[in-house]
Amino acid sequence: MGLKPGYKQTEVGVIPEEWDAGCLGDKTTKVGSGITPTGGEKVYKKEGRPFLRSQNVGWGTLLMEDIAFIDETTHETFKATEIEADDVFLNITGASIGRSAVADARVERGNVNQHVCIIRTNQNQLHPRFLNYFLLSGAGQRQIDSFQAGGNRQGLNFGQIRSFRLPVPPLPEQRAIAGALGDVDALIGALDRLIAKKRDLKQAAMQLLLTPPAPGQARQTRLPGFSGEWELDYVRNLASITTGARNTQDRREDGKYPFFVRSSTVEHINSYSFDGEAVLTAGDGVGTGKIFHYINGKFDFHQRVYKISNFSERVDGYFFYLCFSTYFFQRIMSMTAKSSVDSVRMEVIANMDIPLPSPQEQRAIAAVLSDMDAEIAALERRLAKTRALKQGMMQELLTGKTRLI
Repeated sequence: MGLKPGYKQTEVGVIPEEWDAGCLGDKTTKVGSGITPTGGEKVYKKEGRPFLRSQNVGWGTLLMEDIAFIDETTHETFKATEIEADDVFLNITGASIGRSAVADARVERGNVNQHVCIIRTNQNQLHPRFLNYFLLSGAGQRQIDSFQAGGNRQGLNFGQIRSFRLPVPPLPEQRAIAGALGDVDALIGALDRLIAKKRDLKQAAMQLLLTPPAPGQARQTRLPGFSGEWELDYVRNLASITTGARNTQDRREDGKYPFFVRSSTVEHINSYSFDGEAVLTAGDGVGTGKIFHYINGKFDFHQRVYKISNFSERVDGYFFYLCFSTYFFQRIMSMTAKSSVDSVRMEVIANMDIPLPSPQEQRAIAAVLSDMDAEIAALERRLAKTRALKQGMMQELLTGKTRLI
């Protein structure tokens, strides 16, 4: 099959005729990393020059939550790797190898440690944000993988980085491609922030709606039309608790029914043993005690997972899940002298108490919080589709299969 008119075969694949296939080292003015200051974390400050480590470089974004700082004296000892605007960061060692991001004003004039490589492009030839998207693309990640022995992603050296091959459109097209992908990134960022806000709102609503009113007091935060005191009752009086029968090997099947294991991960299986409404929590490996699932349908679960089901008429299943997940850890900790909880016995869960309003108020509270869950889930689906769209755009735009006007 011949080439599409206007395209040519190159060492980086088929690209438009007016594009070049270049070597990264020929289009950069710097490829290098910093060092960890003498004294390590002891010299870090609460303010000063930003000091980037590999955990601060995400997949296309800077992660600033735990950024370190160094003082001027420390910075002067390795000033040659001072960060400039639009430097491209690439993680070159460890589990995060291959993650990249672009410097902005928050880190300018800071520094990096030896696990982060600074790639400074010749901006007359290579737009830094175009390069960043290329490094994050399938083609860029494959080249990073190609230098790792056995696919273990152990490390990259500067010579290997300079040898990366990439398609190079004319600069105006590089800027247009980076701009289009940047617009999608901005939408992804906005959705991320909106989801975080909605989760915070739901958490606040749970705190207000699931907290029993003080005896003899009415609360402004109760839903309209409800009054009266709540009662406490034990889980053993509200539902039945059983363990699963399947073991770890059973989860290897690939099917359509959920299989709940000892972590927050849900595997899938071909067959199921249970069909109904249930709350599931880990027996072993509880850690913080906050591994829960709510399901109403067909499923199966691991032999070290507890299924709480067959709910009494006095309790709404979803309301029970909300209360259980809200109060579980504090109740469990109050029933044990241990400072951490590695496993929970069935009788401990059975003896946990749950605050109960009337069934009508339970259902009303559950409906409000369920609607909030549905809104969050819809936003998460939109976010997943937007991320998939971005991946498709990267494949099309960075190879020239689709051209921007």
